[in-house]
Amino acid sequence: MNMAEVRKQFPILDQEVNGHPLVYLDSAATSQKPQVVIDAIDDYYRRNNSNVHRGVHTLGSRATESYEGARDKVREFINASSIKEVVFVRGTTTAINMVASSYGRQNLSEGDEIVLTKMEHHSNIIPWQQVAKETGAKLKYLPLYEDGTISLDDVRETVTDRTKIVAVTHVSNVLGTINPIKEIAEIAHEHGAVIAVDGAQSVPHMKVDVQELDVDFYAFSGHKMIGPTGIGVLYGKQSLLENMEPVEFGGEMIDFVHLYESTWKELPWKFEGGTPIIAGAVGLAAAIDFLNEVGLDEIEKHEHDVVQYAMEKMNEIDGMTIYGPDAQERAGLVTFNLEGVHPHDLATALDSLGIAVRAGHHCAQPLMRELEVVATARASFYLYNDKKDVDHLVEGLKKAKEYFGDVF
Repeated sequence: MNMAEVRKQFPILDQEVNGHPLVYLDSAATSQKPQVVIDAIDDYYRRNNSNVHRGVHTLGSRATESYEGARDKVREFINASSIKEVVFVRGTTTAINMVASSYGRQNLSEGDEIVLTKMEHHSNIIPWQQVAKETGAKLKYLPLYEDGTISLDDVRETVTDRTKIVAVTHVSNVLGTINPIKEIAEIAHEHGAVIAVDGAQSVPHMKVDVQELDVDFYAFSGHKMIGPTGIGVLYGKQSLLENMEPVEFGGEMIDFVHLYESTWKELPWKFEGGTPIIAGAVGLAAAIDFLNEVGLDEIEKHEHDVVQYAMEKMNEIDGMTIYGPDAQERAGLVTFNLEGVHPHDLATALDSLGIAVRAGHHCAQPLMRELEVVATARASFYLYNDKKDVDHLVEGLKKAKEYFGDVF
């Protein structure tokens, strides 16, 4: 499937917003869904809706087969060594909280260190703040350079034998920075620490091999990779997950329940209390099939071409400030400010032209303070965007600049 055909598979894009063709540039917040994903979820509810694992009837068997088949599809997609290492959760946030609440509480104590970057999403800061308060551990932050990157020399200097956890995003949702996860993992392991990676912005856009990266935990969300909302994945090395306690208790995750004590199921089900996100898993499996058909290498190359074109065209606009690395070293998003126009006003003006961008702090307030701004606008691209979308964005920015210049 070539990229010209890809867009046709997303029915939501075939509409007008405010009298203009929709130009959707907010995939870093959530991606749109192809027809095959919509159909897969619809088919599950129409034909196979049932709870999993418990029933011996036909619908229960079908639902269980689909749910566990999706798990194996995820395992293959990220190259986990076993389905025992693939835990279905609500999303990246839930996965990170699970690691902090379970592994963090069990393994951190007074004076231990948790190393983070200043570009982290709130979801990869607040859980560690909370567990640090409870355990007496200390948070340490890697320096951030003007181009939005971190240095491996600083990682080597910051990570010590007191460091127990390194929590880092693979791709920044603001800067587009692609962090050297494999090298960071190696440094962490040299000091006996584990590395927990926020992969929400990486898994949808590039090939991720958790064994090659040698990460200990890796979290991502279905809705950012053309799948449904409400489903995500926590990958964890089997040896670590086996020694972690569940954080939710109830049905599905138990082996035996007695009056005063209970035992847990084996991996990965001991972490999946209650009725799981069955339709979400079905939709995620269909999304993975679609991404594999297009090809992650092709998607990454396509996005790189689009973002490079976008940065070239946007930099031609007077008063434009773009944050983060050069186009050759970033993922497919551009975060920016236009002099004299508040990001929220800019996003509203673009929306009037049918162009959807994000505006605000992007759940990264510490990074905003580091950049010395209150808010920014963000255009994020995916496999269904092309250079024509960029042209619409640039024209919209020029109109907004002209309008607000006349007003003020």
